[in-house]
Formats: sequence, C-alpha cells, structure tokens
Amino acid sequence: MHWLDWLVMLSTLGAIVLYGVYHTRNVKSVQSYLLGDRDLRWWTIGLSVMATQASAITFLSTPGQAFEDGMRFAQFYFGLPIAMVFLCIFVLPIYYKLKVYTAYEYLEGRFDLRTRTLTAILFLVQRGLAAGITIYAPAIILSTLLDWRLSWTVLAIGVIVIFYTVMGGTKAVSVTQKQQMIIILTGMFVAAIILLDQLPEGVGFTDAVGIAGKMGKLNVVDFSFDMSNRYTFWSGMLGGVFLFLSYFGTDQSQVQRYLSGKSLTESRLGLLFNGIVKVPMQFLVLFVGILVFVFFLFVKAPIHFNTANLEIVKENPTTAAQLAELETTYDALFDERQAAVGDMMNALDSEDEVAIASTSDRMNSLQEQDAAIREEVRELINVASNDTAKTKDTDYVFITFVIRYLPAGLVGLLLAVIFSAAMSSTSSELNALATTTVIDIYKRSIVKDKDDDHYLSASKWFTILWGCLALVFALYADLFENLIQAVNMIGSLVYGAILGIFMVAFFQKRVGGLAVFLAAIVAEAAVITIFYLDRIGTIEVAYLWLNLIGCGLVMVLAEIFQAMGIGKRPEPKAS
Repeated sequence: MHWLDWLVMLSTLGAIVLYGVYHTRNVKSVQSYLLGDRDLRWWTIGLSVMATQASAITFLSTPGQAFEDGMRFAQFYFGLPIAMVFLCIFVLPIYYKLKVYTAYEYLEGRFDLRTRTLTAILFLVQRGLAAGITIYAPAIILSTLLDWRLSWTVLAIGVIVIFYTVMGGTKAVSVTQKQQMIIILTGMFVAAIILLDQLPEGVGFTDAVGIAGKMGKLNVVDFSFDMSNRYTFWSGMLGGVFLFLSYFGTDQSQVQRYLSGKSLTESRLGLLFNGIVKVPMQFLVLFVGILVFVFFLFVKAPIHFNTANLEIVKENPTTAAQLAELETTYDALFDERQAAVGDMMNALDSEDEVAIASTSDRMNSLQEQDAAIREEVRELINVASNDTAKTKDTDYVFITFVIRYLPAGLVGLLLAVIFSAAMSSTSSELNALATTTVIDIYKRSIVKDKDDDHYLSASKWFTILWGCLALVFALYADLFENLIQAVNMIGSLVYGAILGIFMVAFFQKRVGGLAVFLAAIVAEAAVITIFYLDRIGTIEVAYLWLNLIGCGLVMVLAEIFQAMGIGKRPEPKAS
C-alpha cells in the first residue's frame, strides 16, 4: 500500500480517536460512562444510530452481496421507516418517562425480575456473537493488505477497539460516531464516482445501468410470497419490520444511543432521520457493488477474490495444475464476454429489442459459465485445504477493487471508511453489553448497594470481558457464507422473542410475568427448532420470517398461558 494511503487512513482514524478522548476526559461517573450526559442533539443521535448499525460488514459484505445477487437485499430495509414511526409514537415516550438506563429495566416494573433477566440474557448472547463478526470484518482487510494470519489480525483489531471503548464509554461512542458517519457517507460517494470514472472510455452511467439491468442485477422488488426466499417485498415489510422494531426498540446498543438525547423530541427526530436516510444509504452501498460488477465485465476479475486461498491451491502440485487449466478457460471466457458486452451496448444504443434480448441471453449464459468456473475453483480450494478454508469470497470483492484499482490516497480514504464503521459499531456493541450486564444483572441481582466508583470500575471490566468473548467468536466467524447475512441471521434467532416480550408489555395489559416468561422460552425454542430444520433441509423458512414467528408466538402463547391461569393477573401499572 502506498505511503499516502497509510497517511490518509491513520490521520483520519487518529483524529477521530483523539476527538473522542478529548470530549470524554471528564467522564468520572457510572451515569456519564453508560449514558453520557443526555445532551445530544437530533442530528448526532441520527448519525450515531446509523453508525452503530452500519458496521464494517456493511461496506465489505454488502457490495459483494450485490455483486453476486443484485439489488434484492435492498428489500430487507423496506420496513425500516415504518418501524421508526412506530417506535417514536409508542416506545420512546415510555423510556423517557421512566428514565431508564436500559430497555430491560422497564420489564421488571411491568412483569418481574425473572422476565427482565431472561430478556437481558437473550440480548447479551445475540449481541456478544454479533460483536465478534463486526471485529472479524475489518480484520479481513488488514490480513489481505499486510499478508498477516487472519487470526492474529482479529486479535490486533479487537484489542484496539476494546481499549478505545473502555477509555471513553458511551460518550466517546456517540461523539465520535458523527464524524465517522460523515467520513463513511463521503467515502462511499467517492467510491461510486471513481468506479464510473474507471469504466472504459465510452461507457457511462446510463450504459452501466442498462447492462446491469439486462443481466438481472437491478432486481430491487420481488412481490412473490415465498417463505423460503430470503429477500422479497413481503419478507422486508413483515419480517423486516419486526426485526427493526426489535433491533431499534429493544436492543441496548441502539436504545443507549437515543436515551442519550437532550429530550424526547430530539430522540424522535434522530430516529426519524435514521429511517429516512438509512434506506438511500443502503441503496448507495448496494449500487456500488453493482458498479463493481459492471467494472469487472470490462476488466478481468480474479478467478477467486481471496488470494490467500489461491496460494493454498498453488502449493499443491495437483491442484495447481488443475487451477492453471481453469485459468486458461477463464481467460478465454473473459475475452468472449468482453465481445458480448460490446454487442449488448450497441444493441442498447440502437434500441434494437431483438438484439437486446439476444445479447442478454448470451451474457447471462456466459455469466453462468463464469459461476461454474468459480465453483470449480472453490472445490479445488476445499481439496487443497482439506475443507478448512472459507471458499465463499464475496466479502473480498469490494476490497479487491479498492486495493487494486483506486488511486493512491483514495485507497486510504476507503480503508478509513471501513475502519471507522468497525470502530463505531463494535464500540457501541461492547458498551451496550457492559451496560446491560452491570445494570440488569450485576447491580440488580449479584452485587447490590455499592458506591458509584465500584460500578464504574465494573463497567470497564465487563467491557473488557465482552470484548474478549467477542474475539473468541470472531476467530470462528469465517464459518458463515456472508457476513452481512450472518449478523442478521443471528439477530433473527432471538429478536422475535425479545420483541414479543415488549409487545406484550406495551399492549397486553392483562398478561402477567410468569405467562410471558414461559411464552418467551417456548417461542425461542420453537424459533431455534425451525432454524435448525431449515438448515438441514427438512423445511424452508427464510431467516427474516423468524422475527415475525418469534414475536407472534410470544404474544399468542402469553395470552393462552394467562387464560389458563398460569401466574397471577398483574396489578394495573402506569406505562
């Protein structure tokens, strides 16, 4: 990497960290450490909420998702604005009225300590695993750039993030995320512009969109109702809405962001800002992946994007010879595809529908051949590595373009984008994990009635503990086929049950603590069973639907258990 890239990346990240340290130098109480000083304005809240969700995975994995599967993933976010409006109307006023540290404190007053603890534990398990993946994602970059072992890179990244989070607490997270989000959005706009500039002479924006469209990459909306299809309009508007309601309404990593707001109005505006801006941002990130796909129609892409895997294949004489044969076939296929894409552009320019249909069929046929060759390479990697290597390489697509084709300076900027996202999301997660552990479990049930200094120290130690656990999981994150799916898949396993508990608390006033507690356990067991049956092929249910299933089961079962007389009817309480 060029020295200018190192300078841009390190100076950008260093400035952000120093800014956060300066603004949190007076954090000396557990309230300031865990909640800040409740003085954030709506734009800081909105950018902080976005930055918490927009991890490095978003900018590594999402373009690769679009490269392989087109724009379908955008449907995942269709329900986000609806979820934000619902939370602003029904949920935020309750949190502000009760002045809670965590979302789960409310559940003890509404139900009992048992339900509060169960919900907190479900969050801790899910978010602890997700934090591992957000550490793993940027480690892919450094391991590729510096030729380090991935495991050592994971440890290096994790230690830095843990240190940064322990030093500043939630105030450091929030005040730095505004700058990080500005850098992120700027960097992705620059990436899109540079991609268009890097296309061959005579190939403009309209040409790129036309080619991508005819090759099925702009398939934004799918109205088919198919439970096995991960991304459709209905999975986004039903399953996605429930996922976002749970994530933004009950996940402490998000709740903690807007509980630091100056007022209820500021927090509402921040969430609405997120709902409005987040969807276009995801379209931008996905469209960058589409532009990378078009770019590699004119410039020969690697036969496999993870170069470390290719080195493993080349070390084995048998697989190396087979790889050489595949590369010869791949080179010939690329030449044929270049000629075909030229014919497609001519057909599009002349608006010859017959020629457009013919060239589209030809291009899609060549794309299938390309996919077949890549699959054969993956099989060689499995053979050479004895099935120990991660053969799915879509997470390496965007970073390959950045490293190989961006000019000096801009590589550093895009790397700063990805590391900024990693720092913001991982620090938010670790801070939320520590807050929930201290407030909902440690202080409430284990060590009571200690002074403020004790709980401040405990918060820092629990941040370190969760950071170490996240590192352990990060070392195994390569078991997932795609990181952006992995995060959402893990969330979908527990978010439905968590949201169901809160929905019962908000809207089913006759249901008591024992009924909802048992309903949550049964619902969570059912969700895990459905997920397992889907993984082994017995049934087909896309993971987004698990959010709706889990939430619905808790609400229905809680009513049934209450009607059966399980648990006492609760005394009416203000909400």
